[in-house]
Parts: sequence; C-alpha cells; structure tokens
Amino acid sequence: MDTPKPILPALAVDAACSGNPGVLEFRGVVADTGTEVFRRGPFMQGTNNIGEFLALVLGLAYLKKYNLPWALYTDSVTALAWVRQKTCKSKLEWNAQNQELFFMVRKAEDWLRKNTWTTPIYKWETTLWGEIPADFGRK
Repeated sequence: MDTPKPILPALAVDAACSGNPGVLEFRGVVADTGTEVFRRGPFMQGTNNIGEFLALVLGLAYLKKYNLPWALYTDSVTALAWVRQKTCKSKLEWNAQNQELFFMVRKAEDWLRKNTWTTPIYKWETTLWGEIPADFGRK
C-alpha cells in the first residue's frame, strides 16, 4: 500500500513558543523547497496556538494575494478549528507585553470575516511525513 504524500505545491506554516506564555514566532515556507516566505516575531507573552492561528491566516492571505492555487498545511488541529470558526479562542489574557500580538489576532479575525478563499487547508501528517517543513527545529 502506498503511503499518502503531501499535495504539492503547498505552503506550510508553523509556530514556536518558548514557554506558555512565552516568546513566540511563526513562519510560512514553501513546502517542497523550504524557502521562507514570511516570518513574524518574536512576540512576548504569546502561545503556540495563537502563533499557529496567525500563521494559518497569514498563509491564507499570502496565497490569496499572489493568486497561488496551492494547498496550505498546518500541524495544529486547534489552529485549524479556530480558522474554520473565524475566531481565536485563546484564554490568554491581553496585557501590555502582548498587546501587539492581540492587535494581530483581531486583524486576523477581521480578515477571516471579510474574505473568502478557495485554498484547501490540510493537517500535516507528522507521523507519516516527519516534521512540517516550517518547523523551527527546537524540540
């Protein structure tokens, strides 16, 4: 039996957070080449789920802006659910240290409500394919 492979071309997104909450960054890369197309952070007092959510929304916006009919991959079930619901359901409290991050979350939610897209979003199958190409390699 053949093992399924990722659909290419694709954009892969991921986040890394040192602590919870902690220092957060996220990025998107072309899945088959590893070429980074965006990176944001570091942000203080973030969470991995918030970073994964923002990375997914930025990935959608990037593919729409450049009219790329690619697949989009995330390894976060939570972020995928939040994007489908068009809302970030983090319990993290807004404070002076993470204010910039929360402004980005509000902007991302607004983008989701005001835009449509045809980009298919898939869960990256880490057990079959290894770490997502956008992984920061800090585990």
